[in-house]
Amino acid sequence: MSEVPDAPQPTASPEHQAKSAFAAFRHPAFLVIWMATVVANIGSWMYSAASGWLMTSLHGDALSVALVQVASSLPIFLFAIPAGALADILDKRRFLIIGETAYTLISAAFAVLVWRGLVTPSVLLAFTFLIGAAGAVTAPAWQAIVPLLVPQRDLQTGVAANSVGVNVSRAIGPALGGAIIPGFGIAAPFWINAISDVAVILALVWWRPPRRDPGRLPPERLGGAIRAGLRNARHNSFLRSTLVRTVAFFLFASAYWALLPLVARNQVAGGSELYGLLLGTIGAGAIGGAFGLPWLKTQLGPDRLVAAGTLGTAIALVLFGLARTTPAALAASALAGVSWIAVLSALNVSAQVALPDWVRARGLAVFVTIMFGATTLGSAVWGQLADVLGLPASHFLAAAGAVLAIPLTWRWKLQTGAGVDLMPSMHWAPPVTTRTVTEDEGPVLVTIEYRIKPGDRHAFLRALARLSRERRRDGAYRWGVFEDTAQPGRYLETFLNDSWIEHLRQHRRVTRADQAVQRHVDSFQTNGAPITTHYIAAEAIEPRGRGTSRKSG
Repeated sequence: MSEVPDAPQPTASPEHQAKSAFAAFRHPAFLVIWMATVVANIGSWMYSAASGWLMTSLHGDALSVALVQVASSLPIFLFAIPAGALADILDKRRFLIIGETAYTLISAAFAVLVWRGLVTPSVLLAFTFLIGAAGAVTAPAWQAIVPLLVPQRDLQTGVAANSVGVNVSRAIGPALGGAIIPGFGIAAPFWINAISDVAVILALVWWRPPRRDPGRLPPERLGGAIRAGLRNARHNSFLRSTLVRTVAFFLFASAYWALLPLVARNQVAGGSELYGLLLGTIGAGAIGGAFGLPWLKTQLGPDRLVAAGTLGTAIALVLFGLARTTPAALAASALAGVSWIAVLSALNVSAQVALPDWVRARGLAVFVTIMFGATTLGSAVWGQLADVLGLPASHFLAAAGAVLAIPLTWRWKLQTGAGVDLMPSMHWAPPVTTRTVTEDEGPVLVTIEYRIKPGDRHAFLRALARLSRERRRDGAYRWGVFEDTAQPGRYLETFLNDSWIEHLRQHRRVTRADQAVQRHVDSFQTNGAPITTHYIAAEAIEPRGRGTSRKSG
């Protein structure tokens, strides 16, 4: 079972929270799948803790231990974006059943190897990568099915319940894994991880999602869906700001995740129980921090909340570097957990509110890719530095980098998309055609002709530049604007879509916020409404008998 970043949402009044905190659990499908995922995530965290500890027994240098974190997070970086596209275009239930079955089989195979004593450092890293890949492929789909499990009115409580479930498993799994290794052997957590995921598969087989709207357009193809998702992320200013702040945090916060097994074994001179306890304390700190998040968000706002969480992480890194006793290491872990949930929740909400529904899984996949990419890079860097400079110096350098990143990235603001209406406006008129146009025909050239007062030129072009970002975000490319040299005030806006079906999809992607921008552009029009024309690339057809022919002998 893969773990994905949880996304606590902005909270309502205390009275409303008290009445609706458990609203999502009234829906049987949500309750069953929630319980199954908690069980599976406990097994996943047991596996994660056991993998790091197993590497310290096989190869004790810092880089090898850090590479376990690299192998775990690298698959998210590599596969999350295509997985997000698949989650948006395929049957999510069937896709998850296949993915979770693959995860279970790979986990069971690895448990056999550990049980038989056949694991080497290379084998451990290879299977960590494969198990991470199976989790990475299903991660966006898990985020995207929540609206299918609960109605819109209970969506916020469903997301909050998922957050609690993730952090409960994070608190229980590592501690339980560390505790059972001395009594049952190092293979026990790996067997439990494989078996626990069966609960998720059975829950998905039992679940029957609502039927798809028959009026929807055909699903996108994988390549086109990936391009559309990346294009949206590139031109989505709200999401770009979130991604910058994500890199600035996870690049440095990854240090304590990567080096924690060595802190437990070498600095504090503890065993697997201590390592599991430290991981469990991080999870418990995250649970405790989650209770204070509504108040902190109200008092600080998202930007200062992330800054505070980053400072807390820097202090935790310093404490990890100084820790020589169990209480000191536990204090660092508790502070790390509180800080982690504060930053992660603010960043994830910022990504959520920046995305319309049609591209939500892909946009979140981009966010997760950047997050785990920064974690992967950071883990490798801090592991190498720890081999050269030692554990304390590596923690201190990571703390200094985290603090320095706060002022350097402050101009990229978070959750600026919270007040933007991203519901589809459906205000574009259907394109006029005189023949049947097939879905794959294209590319499609769209032109919009404007007539404005010459004195409005600069204000009009500024407004049109803003509209261009919305066009590109929704699937257009090669956007341009041209000015008539013979008729002052006559302008032609142009853009391309990959195909006719992609242009029809663009009609459904335009949001109410886009509609407001378009109305502002159209307000400059002096003569009726702007004229929109659609062109499809035409291929010349050779007349019969005009082609080359072979001479007869």
